[in-house]
Amino acid sequence: MNLFSDPRWNEALAHLPDYLGNHVRVSVTALALGLAVSLPLAIIARNRPVLRGALLGLASIVQTVPGLALLALFYPLLLALAALSLSWFGAGFSAFGFLPAVLALALYSMLPVLRNTITGLQGVDAAILEAAQGVGMTPQQSLFTVELPLALPVMMAGIRTAAVWVIGTATLSTPIGQTSLGNYIFAGLQTQNWVFVLFGCLAAAVLALAVDQLLALIENGLRNRSRIRAAIGGVGIAALVAATLVPTMSRSASNYVVGAKTFTEQYVLSALIAQRLQAAGLSATSREGLGSNVIFDALASGDIDVYVDYSGTLWANQFHHSDIKPRDVLLAELKATLAQQHITLLGELGFENAYALVMPRRRAEQLGIRSIADLASRASSMSIAADYEFFSRPEWAGIKQAYGLPFRTQRQMQPDFMYAAVASGEVDVIAGYTSDGLIAKYDLVVLDDPRHAIPPYDAIVLLAPKRASDSVLREALQPLLGRIDIAAMREANLRAAGGDGASSPDAVARWLWDKIGKR
Repeated sequence: MNLFSDPRWNEALAHLPDYLGNHVRVSVTALALGLAVSLPLAIIARNRPVLRGALLGLASIVQTVPGLALLALFYPLLLALAALSLSWFGAGFSAFGFLPAVLALALYSMLPVLRNTITGLQGVDAAILEAAQGVGMTPQQSLFTVELPLALPVMMAGIRTAAVWVIGTATLSTPIGQTSLGNYIFAGLQTQNWVFVLFGCLAAAVLALAVDQLLALIENGLRNRSRIRAAIGGVGIAALVAATLVPTMSRSASNYVVGAKTFTEQYVLSALIAQRLQAAGLSATSREGLGSNVIFDALASGDIDVYVDYSGTLWANQFHHSDIKPRDVLLAELKATLAQQHITLLGELGFENAYALVMPRRRAEQLGIRSIADLASRASSMSIAADYEFFSRPEWAGIKQAYGLPFRTQRQMQPDFMYAAVASGEVDVIAGYTSDGLIAKYDLVVLDDPRHAIPPYDAIVLLAPKRASDSVLREALQPLLGRIDIAAMREANLRAAGGDGASSPDAVARWLWDKIGKR
């Protein structure tokens, strides 16, 4: 089949107005904020060597911080400030999505603007400055009528660089809740939907190139004193921004926001919940690709309304319990703990998705490994891979405490890539998920946990504090509770992760509802 005849291209196009509009909105706001801060600072620092060096040094340090890390660091900082503001002044603000993305991207934009503005102003011929002073101009008049106009072409080159950096880095804002073209890339990587990955990359590249060329037109017009070229570039920028923002601004806001974490199952379940809400006549949208702590904090603060979590994740990772209790006891205590934070545990979906150590069946049989205890004596000569969270989670600490497991090497990778890696022998063991259909696809085996180091991981539906009394929401979600067994979820995950049949989370969610709705 021809690549461009794939129906997933149509699905990608359907998301484009939303993703592109939000991407432009956050990029334009961040760039405007960066310019508003950088330009005055550069003007002030141009003749002050100490201040100039400090500013350029700090801006250079910011550039050394990976973009995703910089974006993620702003979220807990703003969350603490929002809580403080609510406590002191009785009014808070959302620390989720747009604000942390704007602040981080604005910082990222500062270095080229600072550097080029200072360079441009220092490059003005001293004779011209003396002439301006000789005709009686004040320093302020000289700055605005002589220095800035002459430095403007160099400054525009810095703004072009900043714009491209901001547009590219904005694709990384998805994990902190900001919708962007990165939604294509993160969703595509998790579900092995390479059409989405390619579409997201192309869309971001085309946007960056279009903005860069329009800014180049303005720069060229300023350099050659062509008002027509500068005006065409300015009008083009304004038209591009308007064309991408208008569809987003004209769309009515959704009443319900469904959250999803960073792996395939979460994309399917968030799509399923959104579809059930829409079937009940409610408007719903999804915020996908969120980290475990980010998504829980977003629910607690009301930035999202509902999502699916796992009892073991909350027990060990969120509430830092080290003891492992029977399933019913753990769920009861977890429900009470969540209620203290005004979060509602609506119910269980009917399956468990636990962490488990997994290896190829043939290799396990050859080595006589049936459990994690059997694995312990051979771990020193083996390698293990896991997702980006696992090795820093309490569950891994509990497994090591119970079994030792001195693995030769530890590697981190995308969840779906782990299974192919262990099946091909790139690694010996992975920390997989018991509900993942790729276990069967690659003929892998889940190792027993005789010492019960891994807690139960029942899939549970959580509601935000503001939705505690929302009977319409409860009624819409009630048909899902207790209806999804492990076999159905494994098959859904396999379909969404590139197995046979439909592969988009939306299509798989519809398939899953058809399957469980008949029961």
